[in-house]
Amino acid sequence: MATVAAAALATPLLLASASPATAHRHDPAERAAKEAAKLSKKLVRKSSAKDAFKHLQKFQQIADSTGGHRAAGSLGYDASAAYVYQQLKKAGYEVSYQNFDFIYTETQAEKLSVVSPAPRDIAISAMTYTKSTPVGGVKADLAAVPVDADGTTGCEPADFASGTFTGKVALIKRGGCTFAAKQENAAAAGAIGAVIYNNTEGGLSGTLGAPESGKIPTGGITQAEGTKLAEDLAKGPVSIDFEIRQLQEKRTTRNVIAETRHGNAANTVMLGSHLDSVTAGPGINDNGSGSAGLLEVALELAKAEKRPANKLRFAWWGAEENGLLGSEHYVANLSDLGKKEIKLYLNFDMIASPNYGLFVYDGDDSDGVGAPAGPAGSAQLERDINEFMDRVGAPHEGTDFTGRSDYGPFVEAGIPSGGTFTGAEGIKSAAQAEKFGGTAGVAYDACYHAKCDDIKNVNMKAFDVNIDVIANAAGTYAHDLSSLRKPVATVPTDGDTGSGGGLHDDHEVTE
Repeated sequence: MATVAAAALATPLLLASASPATAHRHDPAERAAKEAAKLSKKLVRKSSAKDAFKHLQKFQQIADSTGGHRAAGSLGYDASAAYVYQQLKKAGYEVSYQNFDFIYTETQAEKLSVVSPAPRDIAISAMTYTKSTPVGGVKADLAAVPVDADGTTGCEPADFASGTFTGKVALIKRGGCTFAAKQENAAAAGAIGAVIYNNTEGGLSGTLGAPESGKIPTGGITQAEGTKLAEDLAKGPVSIDFEIRQLQEKRTTRNVIAETRHGNAANTVMLGSHLDSVTAGPGINDNGSGSAGLLEVALELAKAEKRPANKLRFAWWGAEENGLLGSEHYVANLSDLGKKEIKLYLNFDMIASPNYGLFVYDGDDSDGVGAPAGPAGSAQLERDINEFMDRVGAPHEGTDFTGRSDYGPFVEAGIPSGGTFTGAEGIKSAAQAEKFGGTAGVAYDACYHAKCDDIKNVNMKAFDVNIDVIANAAGTYAHDLSSLRKPVATVPTDGDTGSGGGLHDDHEVTE
């Protein structure tokens, strides 16, 4: 009995002395942080641009054998989706297709030539869902919409003077309202076509938003060309030869969705990229790069972690180039519970631009440019990416949440969103050339939406940095979401906001 009593008296002392160490070993938050750090470090080490480049080569091979592109609704896209599906299935993911119908578009002609007073050819991009001219185009006079001081040129029917535009092609400056509204007002005034010119440097391609929105043949041109045409018109009549033709027909395409077999579904971590190209080219940077980088990290994750604490879901979106249709379809079909379960969405669209910038979506609107801050948690996602890039010595700057890529539907649904981007048709500034290297005064991707967006149109350094960002995020959030609850310190902007990031105007329906 004395022995038992002594043992009983000693037990509390032993438990008391062991308690701090035991608690230290088994603290869930600390354990999650350690697992996250371990996995993210391993994924960053294992996931490489060199290995991801093999996926780009496959996408190029597919495009070469299917008419030169991988647009949604085409054989090239279907083959790309099958390749991604098979790779993920083999790796052990639960993989599914999500089919949806959409209006397939393929531009068949886009031509703008000045006939008089001084003949010249002007590059023009047909707007998605535009009406078509007759085969061979039309010859007509140009008529300029007076530029409004408030930047809303062509947004009001009153901008089109009675009788001035009848039988003519309207020249309209971008800004203030949708492209659809501008061409609709021009059509109501009797115009037979619309040419919309940019209000910033770089080319202009866009969408009218929906097939039913198209009223007259409409295309986009550069600010420089539009300004020159307006100056010519101020001196006298300008006659043009104008042809815009676009095939439009209902087709079916699909998203590819893959998720880990284990992990808490109530804490779903989602990462996505669009898989389709435009019909003009193979789309190796836009967006083979994001798709390949995401696929590479997903495959490495399958090898490195069989039982993540949180469920990871990867998405390859279809018909993004037609207006974010794949991601919009996915979010629209989520239940209320499904939306709540997605704790974050990260988007990777164009991550290897040849004349790249390293842009991080501005989740907290600290740059004060354009759209407001993203949903609660977006600021933390931006901070986490910035901190990682700081650790690896990669310079970076913010870029606006404009809604022109697949984060858009998630932001609208209130889901914390973020991601990275390396620039499209926007022009690199001198300050950005000093920061990132490359050439000032030149587009981040001169082959944006062009035939030359091929396997040679990739910057491997940018590709590698962004793949590391994906790997770090996947590894971290697979085990630890605590950073999303940590407040973000407000850092005053230095004025270099990154607003020249050159986001996708092909998705732009609002100005």
